[in-house]
Amino acid sequence: MKRALLFALALSACQEEVAQNTDPVALTPETLGHFCQMNLLEHEGPKGQVHLDGLPQAPLFFSQVSDLVTYLRLPEQSNSVLAIYVSDMGAAGATWEQPGAANWTDATTASFVVGAAVTGGMGAPELVPFADPAKAQAFAALHGGSVMALDAIPDSAITPLGATEPEGDDYGTRLKSLTEG
Repeated sequence: MKRALLFALALSACQEEVAQNTDPVALTPETLGHFCQMNLLEHEGPKGQVHLDGLPQAPLFFSQVSDLVTYLRLPEQSNSVLAIYVSDMGAAGATWEQPGAANWTDATTASFVVGAAVTGGMGAPELVPFADPAKAQAFAALHGGSVMALDAIPDSAITPLGATEPEGDDYGTRLKSLTEG
């Protein structure tokens, strides 16, 4: 019995931990948005993906970058984030209608145009990511908005955290109250 236990311990010590692959994953016709469960290639505007610790099968995909930022800020999000990617809207061939399936850039180093007069794939105001800050500035000059880093995006720029309902009913406050008690 003692020998079997020692063998089991030795065997488990020999197992190498394999690092979870966090490389960006290209969109396919089967790729569905985490919130909407709709095919992402059928929607215009930039997309996002989040790789979570302990979920190596596939990243979570988002039909809008604003949805991705909302997800990252939800108090219910419990897995550690390993990597975050967004569509590089400055990449060759990327258009609003066809933002690309594999032109991902690291969201933590991307430049985002916030407050531009554009809507994403689900019809809500959109955050527009670029790998090149100069391309983000050029987009902002044409469409309005400000250029900022991911961590500088205010809650008021994303839905639903910054959304308000008619008559001053603050959706964000109501959502937060559901998680507090």
